[in-house]
Amino acid sequence: MNLEKTITEELKNAIKLGSKLRMETLRSLRATIIEFNKSGIGREMNDDDELKILQSAAKQRRDAIELYEKAGRTELSDKEKAELVIITEFLPKQLAEEDVRAIIAKVIADSGATGLKDLGKVMGASMKELKGKADGSLVQSLVKSSLENL
Repeated sequence: MNLEKTITEELKNAIKLGSKLRMETLRSLRATIIEFNKSGIGREMNDDDELKILQSAAKQRRDAIELYEKAGRTELSDKEKAELVIITEFLPKQLAEEDVRAIIAKVIADSGATGLKDLGKVMGASMKELKGKADGSLVQSLVKSSLENL
């Protein structure tokens, strides 16, 4: 079942259960999917597109959580956290930090990187390897610390 059908089914269930927060979150995702379909790309949504939509929505929530917490708006931060949990249900399972470290170490060894000057090369290969399996900011911080320690 593709993401659009899954979201639609989950939205129907949320409406039946009267779960307001879940309905709002799923409607937001559905609106993004509809926007993609009407964008004129001229092709069906593929797995990469679905992943990008979900990751973008999750990133928006994480950014909002950070801003609300800095401003001391815990009630809004809590709402965003709850929405992030709902969005995360549809994302692929994320790798543990030690697994990400192992993959980065392999990429560094394979690429022959010698220091921070190779950050771009290592980041590109690492993100290709970890696409959808790890958060980009986590990968970036782990790559930087690994390259600094060479």
